[in-house]
Amino acid sequence: MELSQRLPWHALGTAETLQALGVDPGTGLRPEEAKGRLRRFGPNLLGRAKRPSAAFRFFSQFRDLTVGLLAAAALVSVLVGEAGDALVIGAIVVLNAALGFVQERRAERALEALACLSAPRARVLRGGRLEEVEAEGLVPGDVLLLEPGDRIAADARLLETWALEVEEAGLTGESVPVPKSAAAVLAAATPLADRRNLVFAGTSVASGRGKAVVVATGMATEMGRIAGLLERAGEEPTPLQRRLTGLGRALAGACLLVCGLVVAAGVWRGQPPAAMALAGVSLAVAAVPEGLPAVVTVCLALGVQRMARRRAIVRRLQAVEALGCATVLCVDKTGTITENRMTLRLVLAGGRWWEATGEAGAACFRPSPGPARQAASHPAPAQARPGGPGKVRPAPRTGRLALRGSAASVPGERPP
Repeated sequence: MELSQRLPWHALGTAETLQALGVDPGTGLRPEEAKGRLRRFGPNLLGRAKRPSAAFRFFSQFRDLTVGLLAAAALVSVLVGEAGDALVIGAIVVLNAALGFVQERRAERALEALACLSAPRARVLRGGRLEEVEAEGLVPGDVLLLEPGDRIAADARLLETWALEVEEAGLTGESVPVPKSAAAVLAAATPLADRRNLVFAGTSVASGRGKAVVVATGMATEMGRIAGLLERAGEEPTPLQRRLTGLGRALAGACLLVCGLVVAAGVWRGQPPAAMALAGVSLAVAAVPEGLPAVVTVCLALGVQRMARRRAIVRRLQAVEALGCATVLCVDKTGTITENRMTLRLVLAGGRWWEATGEAGAACFRPSPGPARQAASHPAPAQARPGGPGKVRPAPRTGRLALRGSAASVPGERPP
């Protein structure tokens, strides 16, 4: 069978998988074979779009329509002999561009440093010896050994498992660890989240141990496919950019209209056309808000600094305003995109609704207005049972929540 990274590995047994990859699970790949496959398939890295040059990033700061109006006003000021005004406007435009460029460059450097710190390593069998290699050196056919806490660096077919559970929230959105089984052979149409005989790049081992053989690396992994979709996604202007563009167009139209009327009125009253043209141009320059781009940039930079104090890195200044415009986040499981845990909010006990407050393991309850908030706050059915301290215990296989609260906190009847 020809070696390929696109086979339905979840539909193959372990023997078929090993045969397709040409590897012995007891010894792994020979070092020479691993080097040959690395040259064939390339490093285990997600493709990145070509990074624009520093000059391109700097001049891209001038793309806003308001900045274009300022540049035009500076040029007109030079033509009419107002060099001082032109210098002031030019300084504002350059300072605005420099501030945005420096902030974006600092964010990129911080992200690069984080990427270097978080580069995972993997323990593999090669030539019968256990080695620890950089994740980018993994190739299809490498035999991985998995332990709790390991970050999985490539998509792999499980060969052996011992109570293995994997956190897949970053890929599938599942908020609880997923049990895995090497013995399972699934249908080819099985959804990604139900492929319990595979482990995926970008996930981590929550508990148990396992042995797996790499079946896909780099952009051929499921995480790589997502990265490819993101690269092809177009870039849309933020709400602030749209409003500033609209303001710039309105200003440009108003300036042209008013200047035209002033020049026409002056000529109609017998004023020299050259003098009236100069007056119209001066009026247009005065109507352009020179300080607006600088004020917007400074405000966004302050927002970036506030986000940095909360340990959030913002690459582009405009992203701060876009984030501030978000009022609703729609997700399939409560807490998946924040802390990767489900939290009980409402309990129906004794015919009354009770709202849970505090952290899991030390929950307290108070009366709630009713089931109107159930749909938004209540991620899964729950049962209330008197006796013992309040605890919320998720069951990984079903996702249901079992609540144990004291009789004083949650009065109710014991379920049958």
